[in-house]
Amino acid sequence: MPSTVIAAMSYEPQTKVLTIVYRGGRGTYRYFEVPEEEYAAFRAAPSKGTYLNETFKARGYRFERVRSPRSL
Repeated sequence: MPSTVIAAMSYEPQTKVLTIVYRGGRGTYRYFEVPEEEYAAFRAAPSKGTYLNETFKARGYRFERVRSPRSL
């Protein structure tokens, strides 16, 4: 999953929580109520950053920041 925007991501299907660790000290975020199909499409996207900015964020999932950039 090479990406210039995303360092790592994980998905918990039981809770539908997607966790994304951003590169460049931007922090770690948890996105809620993300359908498994959305996660699969995200993983399959040729450009994770493009999918994130043009498709995923436009869907308006509720999110929270779980770590500050300094703690990464």
